[in-house]
Amino acid sequence: MDAHAEEPEQAELPYQVRIENFEGPLDLLLHLIKKNEINIYDIPIAMIAQQYLEYLEAMEELNLNVAGDFLVMAATLLQIKSKMLLPADERVDDEEDGPDPREELVRRLLEYKAYKEAASQLDSQERMWREIFWREHVPPVEQVEEDLPLENVSLFDLVDALQEVLDRNPSSRLLEIVPDNLTVRERMNLILETLEGKDSVSFAALFEGPIHRVMIVVTFLALLELMRLRVARVFQSETFGPILVSRTFSLVPDPAELNTVGEEWKGI
Repeated sequence: MDAHAEEPEQAELPYQVRIENFEGPLDLLLHLIKKNEINIYDIPIAMIAQQYLEYLEAMEELNLNVAGDFLVMAATLLQIKSKMLLPADERVDDEEDGPDPREELVRRLLEYKAYKEAASQLDSQERMWREIFWREHVPPVEQVEEDLPLENVSLFDLVDALQEVLDRNPSSRLLEIVPDNLTVRERMNLILETLEGKDSVSFAALFEGPIHRVMIVVTFLALLELMRLRVARVFQSETFGPILVSRTFSLVPDPAELNTVGEEWKGI
């Protein structure tokens, strides 16, 4: 092989999502605790710290802008990890909060978890009233009885699902030049067209076919933007079921009108 042969050019992704618009560092920790089925009162800090850092690396590769709070939490986890290596008697002397360096972190997680659950209940009530208002202003349609979808899908669940999509695609497609006509706005329109007239589609269905990494990631960013605009939502119809995507009940612009959404889309 020619030593001077040019390597494939890594495409620059055209848009960056600010992750704090969706989730924070405590959300990621709760996700890892749930994913690993860990007792929140007995967190294996070494394992969680390692997985936390791996998620930060993965999110940066997906062009998700990791806020400073995530880096502060990473430093906190590493500090707790180092203190856990000390003998218990030395920890008692050094810590105001007691012999377990994890105590303050557990307290913050429990408080945040309670806050999230309360906010979720309020959001469910708001959505119920929105749907009632919607039904009063549109012709009634026949509806099939079904369980209320569990809308507890986090950004980190989506990152996990996206990683599965990337793993299914050949590694030879990881480095390709992004097509000239590939934009976040164009992928937003395509997602809305895919959802048109359907109750929902699976998350994986948005990435069907042998598409390269940049196309996958830009589609993912487009979905996040639709979620931010509350034009699309993600949910699970059953616990541990596949992640589904649907349009919202909100009165939203036609897909063609999304060209006017936000100055940040110009040239993207």
